[in-house]
Amino acid sequence: MRLLIASDLHGAAEDCARLLAALSRESADRLLLLGDILYHGPRNDLPPSYAPKEVARMLNAEKSRIFCICGNCDAQVDQMLLEFPIQASYCILSAGNRLIYATHGHVFTPASPPPLQPGDILLTGHTHIPAWECFGQDNLYLNPGSTSIPKAGSPKGYMLLDDTRVCWHTLSGEIYHELTL
Repeated sequence: MRLLIASDLHGAAEDCARLLAALSRESADRLLLLGDILYHGPRNDLPPSYAPKEVARMLNAEKSRIFCICGNCDAQVDQMLLEFPIQASYCILSAGNRLIYATHGHVFTPASPPPLQPGDILLTGHTHIPAWECFGQDNLYLNPGSTSIPKAGSPKGYMLLDDTRVCWHTLSGEIYHELTL
């Protein structure tokens, strides 16, 4: 399965449209959102093109291809606008012979991980900074960064994951990092 993974959209309609264009362009089977979908949160400035109702409309049109993790800025009221579940705190995926623990990142981090086995992958958003680093007992930490409010000079982007590799892309589709699993 080919997954497009994004995080921290924060209600930015223009960036949501670019993300959904990437979903089509990359021929991804599914879109995994790692939380913070509609609300910008009190610590972030409003992103350009902030329009959470428009983001909900665009995402609802793709609801059969989306699964989602709840972020710290997501609330039960957001679920009233979205036609796919957003309240799960984590999900478990596989990529080749590795398990991936996907969560938003405001609870579990490489410094405070969930129960992982050696070789497992921790996939989070939350920081708005892309990451690919080893930690623990042969574990890997991955983060797609932010689709709308990137930090630390990183680009707006997403990740593309299949069984053998993961690629970080800018929203326009350029690969800026690639990793074999």
